[in-house]
Amino acid sequence: MPSLGQLYPLLDSVELPEHLPYTQCSTHELRFLRLLGERRLTGAHGDLIELGSGGGGSTYAAALGLSENPGFDRSSAKLHAYDYFRVGKGTFASEKFFSGGKAPDGESSFLEDFQEVLDPFLDFVEIHAGDIWETSDPDEKRPVEFLHVDIAKTARVWSCVAERFLPRLVPGSVVLHQDFASPRLPWLHYSTGALLPSIELAGPPIRSTLAFEVTDDIPGEVLRAIAEDAFDVERKLELISAVQGRLDRDHTDGIPFKSVLELAKAFVLHYEGDHRQAWKIAEPLTDDPYLARTRADHFRQLKAALPKDAQAPADRPEGRQQRSAPVKRSALRRTLGRFARKVGLR
Repeated sequence: MPSLGQLYPLLDSVELPEHLPYTQCSTHELRFLRLLGERRLTGAHGDLIELGSGGGGSTYAAALGLSENPGFDRSSAKLHAYDYFRVGKGTFASEKFFSGGKAPDGESSFLEDFQEVLDPFLDFVEIHAGDIWETSDPDEKRPVEFLHVDIAKTARVWSCVAERFLPRLVPGSVVLHQDFASPRLPWLHYSTGALLPSIELAGPPIRSTLAFEVTDDIPGEVLRAIAEDAFDVERKLELISAVQGRLDRDHTDGIPFKSVLELAKAFVLHYEGDHRQAWKIAEPLTDDPYLARTRADHFRQLKAALPKDAQAPADRPEGRQQRSAPVKRSALRRTLGRFARKVGLR
């Protein structure tokens, strides 16, 4: 059985079908998924789980590899595909997941489209459609051989992943974090830092995906701390720094992960309400060409959260909004005055 690092030299030789289902994964990531299915995964040592299957492109690539793997028994092993399978507010799903590239009028579920494109593999792809808190089993203890995480877009969902899936990792488990290039999801980064003593990184990230293998039993206290988000701010920053010490750029040399992770530190502080310190970390990163090109909205979000006295004059609210502030304060004083008179304090 090859190590994850031994798959890297094979990436450029992997062929993919001409018409894959729509996916937000890159070609490099899809090639790696097919390689994993064909050369590494069997399902004999635990469940094969994809969290965040979307339109099916990543599921298809992994399933295609498994179907060509002589060690995979498709009559008994399963590839579990979890997703909400709906578009709409808060789902982070694209209408491109529909086969026509757009949701039909009045329709929000693309589950049937997913089933249609995965039809060649539905004998071993088991679909779990809905909120992951409802579709995952809190009592399931079966080991996980493969965990592809492309669903943790919010802290709420990540807490479910951490609580119900990470404890099932065992030595030999393969984990992919597909959103590792997203600074807005720092829980992926500091939790990986907490896991470093028990894992081996495959190598540089494959575009935005970090791959690693579990090498030792993960201590229960580490799993609990991750699930409960029990790290203080200083510890979160330390854990991200530990990951920074192990990564540089992705394998295509396109994504500067040290800078990405530094911006993730800014979001740790931002979520804690320390907006000044968040911007202090983020502002120098605005000169990074990759971040300036791809994460301009991140910088706007952090800068907009600054207290007004920390913003440059050009960034401060002007005109009507500024003039209305004294009126609001006067209204507040009048309200407090009426309350004081009512209770006899005046």
